[in-house]
Amino acid sequence: MQDTNDSDLDTQTNASSDGPPSASPDAEEAVKTAAEEIPAENLMHGDGHAAIPQIPSITSDGSIEVDELSPADFEPDDLRQRLRTMMLSRRLDEKMMTLLKQGKGHFHIGCAGHEAMQSAISRYSRPGEGPGYDWFCFYYRDLCMALSLGMTTKEALLAHLAKADDPNSGGRQMPEHFGLKHLNVMTTASSVGAQFNPGVGFGFGIQQRGEDNYVYISCGDGATSQGDFHEALNWAAREQAPALFLVQDNKYAISVPIEEQTAGGTPYKLAAGYEGLSRMRVDGTDFFASASAAQAAIQHIRDGKGPVCLVADVVRLLPHSSSDDHTKYRTPDELEADRKIDPIDRLEAALIDEGILTAEDAEALQDEVHEEVDEATEWAKQQDDPSPETANDHVFFEGDLDLDYNSEDDLDEDAEPMVMVDAINRTLKEEMARDESVIVYGEDVAGDKGGVFTATKNLTDEFGGDRCFNSPLAEGSIIGTAVGYAASGFTPVVEIQFADYIWPAMQQLRNQVAPFRYRSDGEWGCPMVVRVPCGGYIHGGLCHSQNVESIFGHTPGLKVALPSTAADAKGLLATAIRSEDPVLFLEHKALYRAASARTPTPPEDYTLPFGEARIAREGSDMTIVTYGMMTPKSLNAAQELEQEGVDVEVVDLRTIVPLDSETVLESVRKTNRALVVYEDHEFIGFGAELCAQIADDAFTHLDAPVRRVAGEFTPIPFAHSLERSVLPSDEGILEAARDLAAF
Repeated sequence: MQDTNDSDLDTQTNASSDGPPSASPDAEEAVKTAAEEIPAENLMHGDGHAAIPQIPSITSDGSIEVDELSPADFEPDDLRQRLRTMMLSRRLDEKMMTLLKQGKGHFHIGCAGHEAMQSAISRYSRPGEGPGYDWFCFYYRDLCMALSLGMTTKEALLAHLAKADDPNSGGRQMPEHFGLKHLNVMTTASSVGAQFNPGVGFGFGIQQRGEDNYVYISCGDGATSQGDFHEALNWAAREQAPALFLVQDNKYAISVPIEEQTAGGTPYKLAAGYEGLSRMRVDGTDFFASASAAQAAIQHIRDGKGPVCLVADVVRLLPHSSSDDHTKYRTPDELEADRKIDPIDRLEAALIDEGILTAEDAEALQDEVHEEVDEATEWAKQQDDPSPETANDHVFFEGDLDLDYNSEDDLDEDAEPMVMVDAINRTLKEEMARDESVIVYGEDVAGDKGGVFTATKNLTDEFGGDRCFNSPLAEGSIIGTAVGYAASGFTPVVEIQFADYIWPAMQQLRNQVAPFRYRSDGEWGCPMVVRVPCGGYIHGGLCHSQNVESIFGHTPGLKVALPSTAADAKGLLATAIRSEDPVLFLEHKALYRAASARTPTPPEDYTLPFGEARIAREGSDMTIVTYGMMTPKSLNAAQELEQEGVDVEVVDLRTIVPLDSETVLESVRKTNRALVVYEDHEFIGFGAELCAQIADDAFTHLDAPVRRVAGEFTPIPFAHSLERSVLPSDEGILEAARDLAAF
């Protein structure tokens, strides 16, 4: 289809005040006819899904005093500009739907019907980059908010067309998933509710700095069914975080109506019960009611009086997305009732009534907006698509950490010996003393206890309760808040008490943390360290013995370390804390105080590079590739084999991501035999990847098949006899190595 047909298509197919975007003329007429027969009282809020609110248009729990604003409280130019921006947002929705019908673009999710509330909140916000400005954690229906804060029409269209210069993601993320670093708009994940706890983390950062900023955390009504919503409200209320939770309640979660979603029929009722959280509810289709609520809520937060949950009753004038057809689950009378309270029409009518605008002025604004969008569209079409050569860029930080790394040669053999858990504790103390941005938190980590393994002992006493503190028992909140902390300039080192309990945080780790840098085209980062005790051999049973490296090693954007000695733990942890990438730091519980992991105490400021394996033992007849708890077991087997005339080289990987494949392959090419030893399940374990790389890249050097020794494909049982039978043993490794040597 020719580009010159845009205007005709707009008229025929796009959203307007007269009909839904996908409706045919006949369908539109049917909608109008049905709507004329609806009694006026049935259009009132609370009856069906029509969102005409009852008076009063603002409701609160009484904790916030609200001054009701009118047109007289605003400069006329400000109101005209706000109406224009709302029109611009609507026109962009329409144009993007048109482009999709022309095969230009692949997806759209609209803001239509939400504009008044967003415009109102933006008026009392301070956009900018970095500390000192407000922070914004959007969801995908915040187009008008983005425009009101400063995103341009051209930038919106670059995102829709997934162009290289899209400032949100450079074409990496879907459109309407905003991420504007220069405006403090955090890069947006697709997962519903993923923004709640990061937003709380931004709020904590504001408190740590002593600023009067606030964080905007936006969502739809459906997202309030997520557990993260309640975790975030709880922690924000407990700490009186400067956070505004805006729930844009359009009464539908895709096609599920609110009565099938939400107890009490409104998120306003859901938010009750969190002491210290103020609540408000407003007619979000009325700009002046919205502005009244926004002004009061944001001032309340800036004054240090704690978080606010503001529920705005809005209308969704478009289907959920361009992949949805709302006529399949919404009646014509519902759609017409929503259009009767279009927030743009309501503000336009109010300004005309007040003499601030004439009907001709409004029409001229519409024409002006149409022209701006059409010109920007033609410009955006001509911009470059992302280069295929950049597809792998920004998975990890690509700069230089400027670290002078140490090696084992820097260890003083006469230094006092140190066990691994003490090495971790000492590193945390040194790094917290070196850099005030380093904070440590998690379940049970504070005070004299210092975690269940004492790794954080005395940190609170030395550095204060604002630098080492306990979190609620909610792993998703621990990781999620760390995102906000890290993205706003802190270096969080958080602890998940056992690897077995990391799974509630999987949403944050997989969909928020790991792709944070990539989906923002390198603009955003969330460097953090997630310390996780892992592994068996401690009679921990099914839920205190898991190994998780294979799953997280399969997560682009996340670095994974598994030290086997105290010195390696100290050097790698210091590097992890100074890194610009998120790091999963796995600590084997059975090595915390094991003699096999004891080393001389490394010097202060001791760092080791990621992606550089350690030759734990040199040999010439066979290579054992291993890591973590399996390193000392493999060394035991190597010592036994030495008595039998077999010289075994043991390669300790130290990090899984990045993987030092070259050291592994060099060793195999030298010894011509490879045994891969790992504790996790043999089936689809990380060792399978090692075997595949050896087979692919060193096949012609092999004198025997690549062998594996690993755990059974079963949960880890509690009884000693059962645990011993399913985990790798010294005897099992020795037997496999003998068989391989004899092949």
